[in-house]
Amino acid sequence: MTDRIRYKEFIGSVHYSSEDETFYGKIEGINDLVTFEGSTVLKLKAALKEAANDYEALCNESGKAVFKSFKGSFNVRVNPELHSKAFEQALLEGKTLNQFIKEAIEQRLSTSRE
Repeated sequence: MTDRIRYKEFIGSVHYSSEDETFYGKIEGINDLVTFEGSTVLKLKAALKEAANDYEALCNESGKAVFKSFKGSFNVRVNPELHSKAFEQALLEGKTLNQFIKEAIEQRLSTSRE
């Protein structure tokens, strides 16, 4: 189970406060902090929709990008044994480690959408 909900391209994290008996979350993948909450799942989804639409309108009015930009490079931390095995497998396949990891990510993403 993932504690995420989606509205258009927006992904919201979801948490529950037993003390307040309220669901709450924030919109992920943006450069600002935008939160939402609701006492039921239906109200939580409506709050995400309202927060996302308001944020998108604000960004469009100010000329700001709605979502974070990505450079296309990032560091991945794995244990040394996994690093060694991935490097070895990439060599055996005649690829760079970067190509091997890129293909692994592409493959994982294509199977998760089926």
